[in-house]
Amino acid sequence: MADPGAQVAQKAQEMNYPVRPLVGPCSMILALMASGMDGQNFRFSGYLPIKEPERSRAIKELDKISTLGSGETQLFIETPYRNNQMLKDLLTFCSLQTRVLVAMDITGPEEFIKTRTVEQWKKENPELPKLPSIFGILGPQKRTGRSR
Repeated sequence: MADPGAQVAQKAQEMNYPVRPLVGPCSMILALMASGMDGQNFRFSGYLPIKEPERSRAIKELDKISTLGSGETQLFIETPYRNNQMLKDLLTFCSLQTRVLVAMDITGPEEFIKTRTVEQWKKENPELPKLPSIFGILGPQKRTGRSR
């Protein structure tokens, strides 16, 4: 639940008011379902830092986590007017074989959901519209000899 909704729900919980979720699509889950990325192991990080060097550091860390360690798909959001900058930063700071998801206007008339490697995105060089968006990354998985 986006702010301030989470704060409202927290206050209702504290006051013993019932909080009833409504049935409906969750854009993060819908994006993940359409992405081709690992839906069994993922993390939602909300908004990434805006300013440097915190932003590049966060992207590099998420790329590392998604490749090594647990191999989690990393999901995050960005405000529509920074969509192009987010994609540019992902293409700059993630490894070439990291898969990058861009999911925009999910269930809307201009829905766009595409997953490509950094290398493939660099060849396409798209101009993203200013629409609500979810981004995801999943680095190339290191083979350990174990089956999942």
